[in-house]
Amino acid sequence: MSTPLSGPGSATQAPGREPDGSHPARSRPSRTRDDAPITLTGLAGKVLLLGLTAGVAVWAAFPLVAAGMWAGLALLAASTAGLFYLYLTRRHIPAKYLVPGTLFLIAFQVFPVLYTASTAFTNFGDGHRGSKDDAIVAIASSSVTQVPGSAEYALSIATKGDPATGALVFLVTDPGTGTVSVGDTDGLRRLDPADVTVATGGRVTAADGYTVLTVGQASSRSKEITDLVVPTPGGAVRSSGLSRAYEGKAVRAYEAGCDCVRDAETGRTWTADDEAGAFVAADGERLAQGWKVNVGLTNFTRVLTDENISGPFLGSLIWNFAFAIGSTGGTFLLGMLIALVLHSPRMRGTNLYRVVLVLPYAMPSFAMLLAWRDMFNADFGLINNLFGVNVDWFGQAWTARFAVILVQLWLGYPYMFLVATGALQAIPRELTEATAVDGASPWQSFRAVTLPLLLVALSPLLISSFAFNFNNFNAIYLTTEGAPFPADNPANGATDLLITYTYRLAFGGQGAQFGFAAAISLFIFAIVAVVSAISFRRTRKQEEVYA
Repeated sequence: MSTPLSGPGSATQAPGREPDGSHPARSRPSRTRDDAPITLTGLAGKVLLLGLTAGVAVWAAFPLVAAGMWAGLALLAASTAGLFYLYLTRRHIPAKYLVPGTLFLIAFQVFPVLYTASTAFTNFGDGHRGSKDDAIVAIASSSVTQVPGSAEYALSIATKGDPATGALVFLVTDPGTGTVSVGDTDGLRRLDPADVTVATGGRVTAADGYTVLTVGQASSRSKEITDLVVPTPGGAVRSSGLSRAYEGKAVRAYEAGCDCVRDAETGRTWTADDEAGAFVAADGERLAQGWKVNVGLTNFTRVLTDENISGPFLGSLIWNFAFAIGSTGGTFLLGMLIALVLHSPRMRGTNLYRVVLVLPYAMPSFAMLLAWRDMFNADFGLINNLFGVNVDWFGQAWTARFAVILVQLWLGYPYMFLVATGALQAIPRELTEATAVDGASPWQSFRAVTLPLLLVALSPLLISSFAFNFNNFNAIYLTTEGAPFPADNPANGATDLLITYTYRLAFGGQGAQFGFAAAISLFIFAIVAVVSAISFRRTRKQEEVYA
């Protein structure tokens, strides 16, 4: 028996060896991902992204330096250096993918929640936006009046940018010296004569960097022009029409000795209340201009102790649960029933039915809400005309509630139909066939097999749908706007959810109350979080049973 030939030309070799007899692992080291060559496109992308990161860091550094926030500046510098180190080295591959997602999570989820929580403990809102010094300046500026001997100027109205929306400024010319100055809420600043064009009479007709408004453009913003006050060392500059301005004197001035604001004409005083962030008179009157302070739990206790808020708040909470449960449960039941019907093998033309049934889901919800609002109109609405009835749908509490849930049912069932269809197709038919062999009726098979498996698959979606409907602002505001309202409480309507009630309380009354709105938002967040946690725990137990 001959033996196989060996040598350079042999077709066989020792197992695990190269033709030259060396071990493959030693002769050709494997290439790891870190050793992969960098393409020109990849290098360009890395340079672009790191350059963008550096640009954003430099842009963010200037406000931090101006505000003296050195801790924030140090954090910014450390974060930027860490990002450069991470993406300029070939190590820490998992971190290269995790860090961007983490940064976006912090920027768009963690930071807004923390900011909302911190705002809930303040009186932040209209009249309470800045510091105490800002409030003092605003009080003095708003009390400026023209007195005998007040300096007068030729005035031109201008903007920085778009004439319709840009920030307004005053271009004033001193008749004595011919000096042109630009004024805004930060004060007056002289302009270089070479940068302006002054017509006969002293009015500025052109200025570099500004758009001088025509009479028509200025007239359309007359209220903003009247409200604009330019502070000066001796008082403030205000407009007198569209072509003249005057430097008036402040009637109200702050006195550090009593920590109060005194009115020079009436002698009335308002003493600073540092806990409330406002100047308060002896009879309880507060000046509109205050400052931002921490108020502790005041915003939270106000919801529970203020009789004008706590009662309607509880009523809205009960209706809120009914709306969220009814909307979520109703859309789920209708969508599941339609999916079961179309899932039957005896059904024909299922593709056509699915296209027709999913149409509401393909239309813009805000447009459909407005259309449904018109269809429920008591005078010319399609619903009353179609059924020959005369129902004031939005004029009575229960008919209005029924109407908004019906609208939600129409808008929401296609989504539940789609997800239920997908879940049904994932359930093996052998399971239902086995129950039929055991003698179970279709209802028994559905209740014992199909429904539990559907709930296991769809429970997370039902929980998220509940959370969405619990805060479904558009569903109410675009249809009923919270109506109908009782005669004794125009702030809380029968169809108001907590979110729409909060919006009306915080922004529909005497200016915006961001701190109060943030406090109620935390209440809503806590309610949804508790309900979701309980639901997810029950879902996990259900998954363990049917695993």
